[in-house]
Amino acid sequence: MGFKAKARKHMSKDSKKEDAKTKKSNQGELSCAIKGCDKFADKSLKGRSLSLDNAIEMWGEGAFTSTKGRVRVCKSCYRAWKKENKTDDNY
Repeated sequence: MGFKAKARKHMSKDSKKEDAKTKKSNQGELSCAIKGCDKFADKSLKGRSLSLDNAIEMWGEGAFTSTKGRVRVCKSCYRAWKKENKTDDNY
């Protein structure tokens, strides 16, 4: 028996249930800055921060809220921005 198997054997069953509950929480503190998006832009939920210029290029002026020259976006909005700005000439 390896050390991981021993650790699992000695781990209490209550701690496994408690860990599962905390991981499934999709609530965050920072909401996505894009108007019309209800998701969260927390770092733990894979949220990102874009520059003000990049956000204006993608969504236009006034379609988002910004703080300190940065725009906090959720994972799906960031992926949309990334896909739009993807170029084949990276090499």
